[in-house]
Amino acid sequence: MNKLIIAATVMAASSPLFAQKASAAPEGFDYTVDRFADIEVLRYQVPDFENLSLNQKLFVYYLTEAALQGRDILFDQNGRYNLELRSLLEAIYKATPEAQRDSADFKAFEKYLKQVWFGNGVHHHYSMDKFTPEFSQQFFDAQVAALPEADKPADIATLRRLIFDPAFMSKRVNQADGVDLITTSACNLYGPGVTQAEVEDFYAKLKDPDDATPISYGLNSRLVKDADGSLREDVYKEGGLYSPAIEAIVANLKLAAQYAETPAQREVINSLITFYQTGDLKEFDRYSILWAEDTDPQVDFINGFIESYGDPLGMRGSWESIVNFKNIEASARTEALSNNAQWFEDHSPVASQFKKPEVKGVSAKVITAAILAGDSYPSTPIGINLPNANWIRAAHGSKSVTIENITQAYDEASHGNGFNEEFVIDEPTRQLLDKYLFITDNLHTDLHECLGHGSGRLLPGVDPDALKAHGSTLEETRADLFALYYLADPKLIELGLLDNPEAYKAEYYKYMLNGLMTQLMRIEPGKDVEEAHMRNRKLIAEWALEHGADQGVVELVKINGKTYVKINDYDALRGLFGELLAEIQRIKSEGDYEAGRALVEKYAVKVDPQLHQEVLDRYATLDIAPYRGFVNPVYTLVTDADGNPVDVTISYNEDYVPQMLRYSATYSPLTK
Repeated sequence: MNKLIIAATVMAASSPLFAQKASAAPEGFDYTVDRFADIEVLRYQVPDFENLSLNQKLFVYYLTEAALQGRDILFDQNGRYNLELRSLLEAIYKATPEAQRDSADFKAFEKYLKQVWFGNGVHHHYSMDKFTPEFSQQFFDAQVAALPEADKPADIATLRRLIFDPAFMSKRVNQADGVDLITTSACNLYGPGVTQAEVEDFYAKLKDPDDATPISYGLNSRLVKDADGSLREDVYKEGGLYSPAIEAIVANLKLAAQYAETPAQREVINSLITFYQTGDLKEFDRYSILWAEDTDPQVDFINGFIESYGDPLGMRGSWESIVNFKNIEASARTEALSNNAQWFEDHSPVASQFKKPEVKGVSAKVITAAILAGDSYPSTPIGINLPNANWIRAAHGSKSVTIENITQAYDEASHGNGFNEEFVIDEPTRQLLDKYLFITDNLHTDLHECLGHGSGRLLPGVDPDALKAHGSTLEETRADLFALYYLADPKLIELGLLDNPEAYKAEYYKYMLNGLMTQLMRIEPGKDVEEAHMRNRKLIAEWALEHGADQGVVELVKINGKTYVKINDYDALRGLFGELLAEIQRIKSEGDYEAGRALVEKYAVKVDPQLHQEVLDRYATLDIAPYRGFVNPVYTLVTDADGNPVDVTISYNEDYVPQMLRYSATYSPLTK
C-alpha cells in the first residue's frame, strides 16, 4: 500500500538545488505520444543508460524481459474476462482493412481498445468504473462475424454483455460504505459467490494475534469457493495459478541473476525465484528482507505481487514490476533524509507511545526508471516505499525511491498548459510555484516514501489489516501528512535541501488546491471519490479547511465569479497538518477502525456538486488530460558473430498502439 501516485498538473520550473532536472531532452524528443478519452500517453527518457557497464545493461535487459512477462497476470487479476476481451478486440483491430478505418464506429472502437490497454482491462485504472463503448453493438457483431473461426471466442455472449451492459461488472473495486465490497467488485481476486463476511472470517481464523512476524495473508492467491461451499486459496506459483507467466518470469530472472552486481543481490533474485516456485509467503518475507537490506548495487528492481489497491479489502497483491538504476547525484537529498530518519521520528508531533524508539534500515534514493510493467504501466507511481509488512519495516528497514525521470517527463509535458493561470489565485503565488514547486514536489515525495511510510509503529497485538477497506487511504494520508509537516521544518534548510524557508509554501498551496478543487476533474458528475490517493488528499485538505475556519487559515474565495484557494496563514496550516498526523497515527497504531472510517466518510468521499461542475467547466477550456501514462523505451540485445552479447541499445521511437500490439504478441504466456 506504499506507492505515491501523481495528481499534480501544475506547471513547475527547475530549482538550482538537489532536485534540479536532468539535462534537456535530445532535440526532437517528443514527450507526447497519444491522446484519447481522458488519457495522454507520454514518453520518458532513461538518462545515463548508455553509461552503465555492459553487465549492468544486460542485468537491466533480462530484468526488463522478466517484467514484461507478467502483463497477462494483471489483466486477469483485474477481471476474469479481460484476457479474452483483449484478444478479441485486438483481432478485430488487426483484421479491419485501412479502407474501413475512417468510420465513426471504428474510431470509437479504437478509442475503446486504447482504454482497455491503458486500464489493463475493461475498467478505468483510477475511477474503477467500466468503460462505456461509443460504437454500436451492430458494428461489433458484424466485426466479430467477419473474423476467422479461430479468432472467435467461445462465449461471445458474455463478452458482448461485458462491453454493452453497464450494470454487468460495473465497478472493479467498490469502496462504497455499507455494502458487500467483494460481491459488488468485479476484480478477479475472489471466486464467484465469495462474500466479504466469508473472507474476513476465513482469515480471522488463520491469523494468530501473538505472531510477531505474520505473513501477508492472501497476498499471492485467489480465494475461491468449492462446490461444497468451503473456501480455499488458489496460489500464484509454478504449477499453480498463473504458472505459464510465472515460469516465463522465472526463466528471465535466472538469466538476470548471472549479471547481478553482488553476491547478495544474486541471493535476492534466487529467493524471489524460490517464492515463485513454491508460493510460500514466508519465502516472500525472506526475499523482502534480503531486498530491503541490499542497498549497495546501482541497478535494482521490484517484481511480484505487491500493492493491494486492487483488492477492496486491501489484502491481495496486484502484479507489478519496475526496473531502475540509481541517480547518484540526485540521491544526495534522499540520503540526507534517510541519514536523519531518527531525528524526524523523534521530533514528530505524534504521541510518544506510537513512535519507533529505534528507526532501522531506512534507505532512500532517487532512481531512473528503465521499464514499467504490470500495475505500474502505463500509469505509474512517482515514488515507492517497500516492503509493506510492518514487522519487516520495523526490524529490517525499508527502501524508498523517488522516480525522477518520470516526474521530469510529467513536468516537461506540462509547460504552457495554462493551468496556473486558470486556477492559481494570483501572480505572486504563481511565481512561487514556478520557482519552487519542482523541488518541493520531489521533496514531498522523498519525505512521503522515505520517512512517512516508515514512521510510527503498531501497538503490540494490533492486526495490520485492522483498518480494513480504509487501510490504504489512511496509510497514504499518514505518509502525506508526515511529508507536509516536515516540508516546512527548518531542518530541511539545515540539511541544505532548500535554500529558502518560504519554499514549502509552493507545495502547501498546490496540495490544498489539488485536494479541495482540481483533482475533482477526475470525477464524473454525481460520483463519489473512491480512489485511495484521491480520498487521502481530499481528507487532508477538507479537514484542514474545516478545522482552520475559525482562524481563517485557509478559505475558498470568489474572484470574478471563479473559486480560488486562499491560504492566509501557512504556519497555522502546518500546525493543522501536525494535529491531523497525530490522530491518524493513533488510529493506525491502535487499529481504531471506527475512528478511521468516520474520518474517511466525512471528509474524503462526498463531492460538492456546484464546485465540481465549476472545476470541470474551467478545465474544459484548457484541454488538459486528467490522466497520464507512458510507453516504454525499447531495449535491443546486440550480439557478435558468435552470439555473445556486446551491448544493449535503447530507443524511444515506438508509439502506443504498436507497443501494445507487440506486447500482446510477444509477452502473453496466459493467452497462448
